[in-house]
Amino acid sequence: QVQLVESGGGSVQAGGSLRLSCAAFGVTRSSYSSRYSMGWFRQTPGKEREGVAVIASDGNTRYADSVKGRFTVSKDNTKKSLYLQMDSLKPEDTAVYYCAAGSGLVYDTILLMAPRSFAYWGQGTQVTVSS
Repeated sequence: QVQLVESGGGSVQAGGSLRLSCAAFGVTRSSYSSRYSMGWFRQTPGKEREGVAVIASDGNTRYADSVKGRFTVSKDNTKKSLYLQMDSLKPEDTAVYYCAAGSGLVYDTILLMAPRSFAYWGQGTQVTVSS
C-alpha cells in the first residue's frame, strides 16, 4: 500500500514562496521512478479538487494555467519524493494541497490533471497566502 506524506505548507504573504514536499512509502525506488505518475492538487471549501501540476511516468509535466510560470514541479526518484516550488504566491493560491500517486503508466498529462487518474493521496497540507 502506497502512503504519501506531505510537508512544507504554511502561511505567507502575497509575492512570497513556499516549497511543498511529498515523500512516498510502500513503493520501491525502481517502481517509483518508472511506473508512477505523480501530481499536486488543491482544494478550497465548497469547490472540487483541481489539478495544479503533474509529472507523468515518462517525465512529462503539465501545469494549470493559473500557476504556469510561478510553480515548478519536480521529482527525486532516489528519495522517492515529489516537490512543488511555489513562487509569486497569490491569495487565490490559498487551499489545501494534496500529493497524489498513480501506477497505471499513464502518459497523457491532460488525463493526469483529473483527480480520478490517481489512486493514492496524501493527507493534505494547508497553504495560506495573505494580501
